[in-house]
Amino acid sequence: MKILLTGSTGYIAQRLLPVLLEHKHQVVCCVRNRNRFDTEKFAEFDLEVIEVDFLKKESLAHIPADIDVAYYLMHSMSSEKNDFSQAELLTAINFKHSVEQTNAKQVVFLSGIVNSENLSKHLLSRLNVEETLKSDGYALTTLRGGIIVGSGSASFEIIRDIIEKLPVMIAPKWLNTRCQPIGIRDVLHFLEGVLMKDYALNKAFDIGGPEVITYKNMLLRFAKVRGLKRKIFIVPVMTPKLSSYWLYFVTSTSYPLASNLVESMKVDVIAKPNQLQEKLGIETMTYEESIRLAFGKIEQNQVISSWRDAMNNDAYPDRFKKLIEVPQEGCFKDVRSMKVDDPERVLHNIWSIGGATGWYYANWLWDIRGFLDKLFGGVGLQRGRTNSDRLSAGSVIDFWRVILADRQNRRLLLYAEMKLPGEAWLEFKIDKEDIFIQTATFRPLGIAGRLYWYSVLPFHAFIFKGMLKNIARYNQLKKTLNDENLNIP
Repeated sequence: MKILLTGSTGYIAQRLLPVLLEHKHQVVCCVRNRNRFDTEKFAEFDLEVIEVDFLKKESLAHIPADIDVAYYLMHSMSSEKNDFSQAELLTAINFKHSVEQTNAKQVVFLSGIVNSENLSKHLLSRLNVEETLKSDGYALTTLRGGIIVGSGSASFEIIRDIIEKLPVMIAPKWLNTRCQPIGIRDVLHFLEGVLMKDYALNKAFDIGGPEVITYKNMLLRFAKVRGLKRKIFIVPVMTPKLSSYWLYFVTSTSYPLASNLVESMKVDVIAKPNQLQEKLGIETMTYEESIRLAFGKIEQNQVISSWRDAMNNDAYPDRFKKLIEVPQEGCFKDVRSMKVDDPERVLHNIWSIGGATGWYYANWLWDIRGFLDKLFGGVGLQRGRTNSDRLSAGSVIDFWRVILADRQNRRLLLYAEMKLPGEAWLEFKIDKEDIFIQTATFRPLGIAGRLYWYSVLPFHAFIFKGMLKNIARYNQLKKTLNDENLNIP
């Protein structure tokens, strides 16, 4: 079948795409920016990538007419704007109208479980999108899931942050809310399994794992799998706003996402019984099995996608391509360079920067900067990175966004997502003469931006100098041996 896949750079679609390709489907991926999609790893498959923005009608002409099925996997839960539901509705309307002009016989929509009259804004938006997607031109199949457990999923990473950082927790009362978590592998089985099944057409199905548990129980069982002892005390006095701030400061989530999650967690999310699982022959994993599978992927550095890498449309509506061209006028720069004798090793070090590796020099200062960023409502350093040595445009590295990752031409360009009175870029490249060049560029916004640059200038003087030298000299094997107390000089 020829399948249209939307949300192609998102968490679910990145997991679903290999499944569809392995089943010999022809897949057309919709992306807002082709530079963000790595086609090389799918070179042997029947894959087409088109640039489509469902908020812009003129771009919808790129959608081919000969598709058989379309997946609707777009959402705006982490939007910083309060009107994300309107954006979701407009996206759904434009998607529906464009797909109705094709030969598509089925649309598959992954939504959230909506079994309460008192729905959160997020779940209500999902329900409105489902109603909007219904059409006489194609059959709609809706799969309604709850908490998705998998390496890189927002739920999994937030729970991991909480459990690994806090031995004792004073938590809000919504931890007593019940839910039915489901493993990402099972979600993919359902998404692929309903393709053109007669009994799934024009139907909606709740999907969930085999157990109904509370969020508190989720945390404690997660800790048990990880071999950690944790105590949780629930207090009734934490307001939704206070709970959102608590989740924001403790975990790597943004405040808008934390706020939407807290609102959703006040409502039980339990799947209504249906026969879909039996008809598809799916035996869902337990919560513990999902956790172990996720950590297996993490330990093998095989995390395919992460919610952290999903880009905020509000911050990057049309600017992503423009950010590749680092401005020269009206900017402050810190440029340092040195000749290197092993460019491949240096390139490996550049591609491994951030996350668990750190920033090669004065990591404690980077930690302080991340903490201050959190205090002012920024993303901080807690996001880390999805893979330890693989990068692509759009990936996250702590409080930076990868704008360009061109390993062949030996250039990595990062754009700052921290709170700043201006804009900042950090570029690493190795030229044809094997000169390693490190450039920090800051475009100030008004007087505040200029005062900021001069105030941090003393720190830049030794941080960037130390970074350059350590990246050029860093030897992974030496570090590993020293970590094992072999004290290699």
